Amino acid sequence: MKALIIEDEDLAAKRLVKLLKELEPALEIAGPIDTVEGAINHFQSGDTYDLVFLDIQLADGKSFLIFDKVKITIPIIFTTAYDEYAIRAFELNSIDYLLKPINTGKLRNALDKFYKIRDFYSQSDSNKDLLEMIRTFQVPTAYKTRFLVNKGDTLVPIQTREIAYFYAEDKVVFLVTLENKKYLINYTLEELEQKLDPKQFFRVNRQFLLSLSSIGKIHNYFNYKLKLDLLPNPEIEVIVSKARTSDFKNWMNGE
Repeated sequence: MKALIIEDEDLAAKRLVKLLKELEPALEIAGPIDTVEGAINHFQSGDTYDLVFLDIQLADGKSFLIFDKVKITIPIIFTTAYDEYAIRAFELNSIDYLLKPINTGKLRNALDKFYKIRDFYSQSDSNKDLLEMIRTFQVPTAYKTRFLVNKGDTLVPIQTREIAYFYAEDKVVFLVTLENKKYLINYTLEELEQKLDPKQFFRVNRQFLLSLSSIGKIHNYFNYKLKLDLLPNPEIEVIVSKARTSDFKNWMNGE
């Protein structure tokens, strides 16, 4: 079996190779490739693999850009230091999502999952058929549709369609509705990212997680950032960080 590693961190790549050789001595390992451009060129060269280990943040951008240029019909195990991209990853050919530093047990489980799916579908030699089987094994994500918040001595249900944005301030998080009502909630922004539909909510920076309905105007800002006018107005500047600008534009464009 042949596996390709796409990873821009030298130590992480070496650790992954070491673990794979310990777990699968017969595995043929190629790479690492450390850029989006390099990965695209490699896939276009015609080399074939049974499995790809794919880091999300590469030297020249997020690896999701690879899929915009190349049709990949190979099962993927994502490897990353960030948990915020899990939902996007499972929309692709992903059979697992491993957070760094990768440990032996989780890597073994990911490989076992790959083998089970492959063996179960061994009557077909087609990677396309294998990917279809992978998708049947994935459980659709159930996103939160409402929040129960405190209002004085009462509890009030807030539907997600009523929410304008969430913002963090002094280590607490607030929910703000489209009608400009504010409530304290017991979630971190990181937790909310996992619970909310990514088609409707986007984390623009460390402080703000926005709904699509809250976007008023978008202004170009210095250093390739964006400045947003939100509805209702939070009375502080909301800047899309440079690292998230490209993803934000894709989100606004429905991609």
